[in-house]
Amino acid sequence: MLIDVAVYTLARLLLAALLTAVIFFLAHLVGIAEFPLVVALLFAIVVALPLGIWLFAPLRRKATASIAAFDERRRTDRDQLRARLRGDESAPE
Repeated sequence: MLIDVAVYTLARLLLAALLTAVIFFLAHLVGIAEFPLVVALLFAIVVALPLGIWLFAPLRRKATASIAAFDERRRTDRDQLRARLRGDESAPE
């Protein structure tokens, strides 16, 4: 699960960094010599949010499925522990 979530997060961060660089250098090419990097970063974040959802949909679905599987295992383990603590012989396996 952690790997899937880390890959998705890293992809989103790299997209924002790439867009920041593109916006920053495009501003310099257009002739804006004093374009602040923070402004480029803010524009990149605004553009990267919807673009990342669209571009990285397979990664997002994989990460979501991993989280759901982890939660289901944790829920099953918790139910088994509660059943054993109650002394149920027919604890769900």
